[in-house]
Amino acid sequence: MDQVAVITGGAQGIGLACAEALAEKGSKIALWDMDAEALRAAKATLGENAVTATCDMADFASIESARDQTEQALGPITQVVNSAGVAGMNALIEDYPLQEWDKIIAVNLTGTFNLLKALLPGMKSRGYGRMVLIASVAGKEGNPNASAYSASKAGVIGLTKSAGKECADLDIAINCVTPAAARTRIFDQMSEEHINYMLSKIPRGRFLEVDEAAKMITWLCSEENSFATGAAFDLSGGRATY
Repeated sequence: MDQVAVITGGAQGIGLACAEALAEKGSKIALWDMDAEALRAAKATLGENAVTATCDMADFASIESARDQTEQALGPITQVVNSAGVAGMNALIEDYPLQEWDKIIAVNLTGTFNLLKALLPGMKSRGYGRMVLIASVAGKEGNPNASAYSASKAGVIGLTKSAGKECADLDIAINCVTPAAARTRIFDQMSEEHINYMLSKIPRGRFLEVDEAAKMITWLCSEENSFATGAAFDLSGGRATY
């Protein structure tokens, strides 16, 4: 089967690592990201066979446009890695700005819903698809001073379970991963105190490497994953064991 992989937030970090790993497996690659400059750099890394689209996950029309561009260039989308996300500021709940809360929920949670809404009809019509939504261990355990991020990622876990059950009678697998932090550009949004807190909670004593995440995600996107769906796969280095 010809595989066409969409990676949101694919210009950097875990998303780019997944794109590189899927390309090695033979998938055609489409990178969706808000950062046009980073997209150009990522395309240069992946080669001319990759296509890119500037995409705002909080805007359903933007996702529809990226979908149509991708399928016109590469064919029907069969694999999806939703790596787009924002961490937001660190603050107590009572001090958390309303606009900041709305932004984090809009990108991380509503953006995931928008992606499913835009792509599932095509996958259902073809009876095949693999989707991996990147949540976070914060969605399982909650991080202090990161209420919006934790709540948004808990929502992604719940959304994964609903979507997986809705598609369980088809050859469509929808799973999420719950990684501990990886040292990517998302750290730029966090305080040093919060970064140190996250590290202190990881029994392995280090942050996740992006290629480690990509190996698990690549398998979840493969035809080999013919049974697991609606599940949250842990990547927390022992922090969460459920």
